Amino acid sequence: MSSEARGQLFIISAPSGTGKTTLAERLVQVVPDLALSRSFTSRPPRAGELDGVDYNFISRERFESMIAGGELLEYADVFGNLYGTSAATTEQALAHGQDLVLVIDVQGARQVRSQTDGSVGIFILPPSFPVLEERLRGRSKDTEAQIQRRLAVARSEVSAVNDYDYAVVNDDVESAVGRLRAIVDAERARFRRMKPVAAGIIKSFG
Repeated sequence: MSSEARGQLFIISAPSGTGKTTLAERLVQVVPDLALSRSFTSRPPRAGELDGVDYNFISRERFESMIAGGELLEYADVFGNLYGTSAATTEQALAHGQDLVLVIDVQGARQVRSQTDGSVGIFILPPSFPVLEERLRGRSKDTEAQIQRRLAVARSEVSAVNDYDYAVVNDDVESAVGRLRAIVDAERARFRRMKPVAAGIIKSFG
């Protein structure tokens, strides 16, 4: 993290069941000075989830109050539950030079990219539709109707990959994390990010 440059916002999206959250959590563990933005949600915690760690769990009424107050950078209704990102918290982190990973769905990503400059969009793809279906059935206690709904949404979301800067296939977690890390490293090496460092080096040449 550099106090001389504004932080970079990395947006990660993917169809439900692709493993985007797992990849993002692993990415921030292996890349220095990269933090995971914690979303707000109106849904109740799942088994093993902790408030303030996995999400900021709030009531639907509180969430709707945040919407009305213009407190959210983006929000979306995902399978009947509300998810959103605090505008103030995000801006504070970026203004202090913190690079952030924002894991949001396609709806939210469109909102963020329309309101911010320079964000980097990364779309995670499953190896195939049958693999995605297998993952959804293997990981979840969802009803058959819920699984079919998630698959139907996935069919419509995959075309959004065309709106992103990068595409990463999650065929293997460690391999996919390696590709994500390469993207972060490449974006950090862009001249607009390196300009303060480069200026100091050039100055040393006299």
